[in-house]
Amino acid sequence: MIPAEAFFLTPGFNGTLQQEIQQMVAEGILRGRFRAGEKLPSSRRLARHLGVSRITVTLAYTELVSSDYLAARGRSGYYVSDTAPQPTLYPADEAPRRDGVDWDRWTGRRFSRHPVATKPQDWHSYPYPFIYGQADAALFDHQNWRQCALRALGRRDFEVLTDDFYERDDPMLIEYIVRNILPRRGIAARPEEVLLTMGAQNALWIAAEVLAGPGERVAIENPCYAGLRAILGQLGAEIHAVEVDEEGLPPAALPDGVRAVFTTASHHCPTNATMPVERRAALLARAADEDFIVVEDDYEFEMSFLKPAAPALKSLDREGRVVYVGSFSKSLFPGLRLGYLVASEGFIREARALRAAMLRHPPGHIQRTVAYFLSLGHYDALINRLNQAYKRRRTVMDDAIRAEGLEIAGQGAFGGSSFWMRAPEGVDTDRLAADLRGQGVLIEPGRVFFAPGAGPSNHYRLAYSSIAQTRIPEGIALIAAALRRAGPNAPR
Repeated sequence: MIPAEAFFLTPGFNGTLQQEIQQMVAEGILRGRFRAGEKLPSSRRLARHLGVSRITVTLAYTELVSSDYLAARGRSGYYVSDTAPQPTLYPADEAPRRDGVDWDRWTGRRFSRHPVATKPQDWHSYPYPFIYGQADAALFDHQNWRQCALRALGRRDFEVLTDDFYERDDPMLIEYIVRNILPRRGIAARPEEVLLTMGAQNALWIAAEVLAGPGERVAIENPCYAGLRAILGQLGAEIHAVEVDEEGLPPAALPDGVRAVFTTASHHCPTNATMPVERRAALLARAADEDFIVVEDDYEFEMSFLKPAAPALKSLDREGRVVYVGSFSKSLFPGLRLGYLVASEGFIREARALRAAMLRHPPGHIQRTVAYFLSLGHYDALINRLNQAYKRRRTVMDDAIRAEGLEIAGQGAFGGSSFWMRAPEGVDTDRLAADLRGQGVLIEPGRVFFAPGAGPSNHYRLAYSSIAQTRIPEGIALIAAALRRAGPNAPR
């Protein structure tokens, strides 16, 4: 008989007590500690040992019976099933190991040498996390998301859940994007012109792979999203960084002979500047005259609470020269990893083939869950709630920033979820971030957004999507105090 003392609860387990008991039993069987035919402790005895209710243990045992880990034998109790999963176990090789391969030589560090923004995994534990791109659990619609996920798991949607779509996507989700999401940006597209991706990052990678090979001349904004620069650097493209101003990317400053231009026209990353219509028309005219493609990353268009966002650059495109990148990861939650590309059918054909060679398609269950969440109106209700909350947080942060005498370097006209900041000359925000982290404050140093070796060191980004409104003023006060310590030109 397996003694009750073989089981113990682990503090911080991510799940219910019933799930933890199920996991303990299953792991014991899978690791060979509990063998076929051995009797489990009675539900009463195990409940008394663990300090939980007897019904919790009974429900756990019942689930394990349905999964064939356990077998119930009348009044005799529960036993390890004779047909329980039994993976093959090999004896561990205890001989010392060493890595005898010079991986830097083999790989050339083609991918890891390009700098990207790093953020602490435990950011939730910090009291003042001004971290961009993270979700606030207090604002998310957990109940309706759970219901949509359960509906997508139902028998009616079994084929969507289990089938390999090959290179295709869920037609229900594609239809909703074409009929409801894209028209909000002034974009008309057919289903054949839309491809789902694993987030905007994956969409940018696919677009870059299709458009820009080794030695190809491409133009990006400076500063810009660091992940895009890393992608293009990994491809070996010839990158030209074009300085932005208060109106975003100036088309007249583009170098000659570019094959593709990457821009965040509606909401520049990271300054939040918006490219005016005149510049957009000029960019498209130059693209037509010089025969290049424009990749538009419209990553945060839903966060428009100060005034309606301008139509997308893609909406002005009459020649099919704009490849549009959208994302649900910013408006729902970053762990979703679901985005989309919108472009002419010829581009989408190549992008679809490239995606199929790498990952086929995003998981069917995720696609159908999002389709239900959108079509049932939960998405729009969530966006409305987020915009109201972000508007309040932005007002509080704006007031706190001005009260502390901090300098805003880029003021977005439509909303978004962050401020682009400038520290006094001589302040290194990498060191500032390290100092603040010890005080429970997380900021994003700005150096990584600039072209390597050419950018200032005194910029930083403050986001308000992941921090509670009540904590914003105190967090800003701590930043101001750290800046006062950092140099003589800091705010007093």
